[in-house]
Amino acid sequence: MSSDSRGDTGHDVQAIQRIDAVPSILEIVCRTTGMGFAAVARVTEERWIACAVKDDIQFGLKPGGELKVETTICHEIRQFGTPVIIDHVTQDRAFCGHPTPAMYGFQSYISVPIVRADGSFFGTLCAIDPRPAVLRTPGTIAMFKLFAELIASQLDAADRLATSEASLVGMNRESDFREQFIAVLGHDLRNPLASIQAGADLLAKRMPDPGASDILKLMRSSAVRMSALIDDVLDFARGRLGGGLALSRSDTLLDPVLSQIVAELQATAPDRAIECDFSLPESVYCDASRIGQLLSNLLANALTHGSATSPIRVYARSDENAFELSVHNAGVPIPPSTLEKLFQPFFRGAAKSSRQGLGLGLYIASEVARAHGGTLQATSSSEETSFGLRSRTERSPSF
Repeated sequence: MSSDSRGDTGHDVQAIQRIDAVPSILEIVCRTTGMGFAAVARVTEERWIACAVKDDIQFGLKPGGELKVETTICHEIRQFGTPVIIDHVTQDRAFCGHPTPAMYGFQSYISVPIVRADGSFFGTLCAIDPRPAVLRTPGTIAMFKLFAELIASQLDAADRLATSEASLVGMNRESDFREQFIAVLGHDLRNPLASIQAGADLLAKRMPDPGASDILKLMRSSAVRMSALIDDVLDFARGRLGGGLALSRSDTLLDPVLSQIVAELQATAPDRAIECDFSLPESVYCDASRIGQLLSNLLANALTHGSATSPIRVYARSDENAFELSVHNAGVPIPPSTLEKLFQPFFRGAAKSSRQGLGLGLYIASEVARAHGGTLQATSSSEETSFGLRSRTERSPSF
């Protein structure tokens, strides 16, 4: 299948925009090379389209913007499949008389092909600048090739996931659905993430520049977030297709577990007030990591949708009869029509942030509650929105 037959180019632009690491990649490209413009471009026989852009030289292109493909060097890269690297146009025998540098006003240029797993050409990772630059170094070339491979692997993984979802809808046997879906999530998406994290760690060791270090931290943070999304979908698949969430229970003192979760979320929002009131004198027979996951999802939801000026309150209680955990926040009340759908998978209400995830957090929290023999309930009024778990206190089996 040729790359041009995959679908319209608008879909390709969106596919690149959905890769969280791309903005960080473009930032690192500009910082490490000193160049002012970097882009991921979709290049077909007829079109050159910017999918993602970092423009510090006012070149004028934005995502979705186009150049006439025949006026670009990327058109030649598409034909021959090899990178083009120019340190200084006027001193480059191959390109000093080429019309493209004069047309677009650059002296330094680097462009590396992005090639899909089936060998088809997607486009290029490229950068330009009106000043000369030192680009023909092993480190710079290896960096561009690594980033191009990472982008291609993410596109391939997204395609496989979409194809799997489409085909699984029509399957009759639940076991086949589960095995294929979980295989795509657990393997095809995790491997590219591991490559991104490894690449970021490698670059961090080679680049002492503090600014670049900050960007690499953002890359690693993006990879961690993507990994968390995969975990959510895996939990969804196991919960819906595999007979429910599996628990590993033991007698656990939950106070330190819950306190750690609060501290982790507080670190991501240092300007928000989170008040805790825990009364957990004895151990609770539960899966502590799952209870922590439940609290993390509820607290993250409160930080996203609650009032930024009012404290979030977290309560936990246990006695010989029951374990209770609840999160309370002020803010705009949730409409009744929305409230009854909150625990449905992939449901997302009105969002304050474009990065609110897949809409699985509250569903997974409710499944954790169910697996512990309890229920997760939500109430909302003009004074307060609350999410609470109540479950019977079970005893560890004695032998």
